[in-house]
Amino acid sequence: MDGQNSDDSKQSTADMTVFVQNLLQQMQSRFQTMSDSIITKIDDMGNRINELEQSINDLKAEMGVEGTSSPLDRSKQKSDEAKQDEGSA
Repeated sequence: MDGQNSDDSKQSTADMTVFVQNLLQQMQSRFQTMSDSIITKIDDMGNRINELEQSINDLKAEMGVEGTSSPLDRSKQKSDEAKQDEGSA
């Protein structure tokens, strides 16, 4: 009887090993697929950002304001000037 239990135990261990190896291979495959998908999406986003930046620069060139500062920069400059005026008063 002990010989049969030992054989059953060895078979059970072998079956569990095969099961775990298959599971790990499936997980690795899924992880690789997800990783590839994420990298592709990041690359696509980078390309879209570059296209958007180029479109903005094209629009600025069309409007002839390529060398001027943005509205945000101008509002900051006004704020800085107001602080200087307060400091000198």
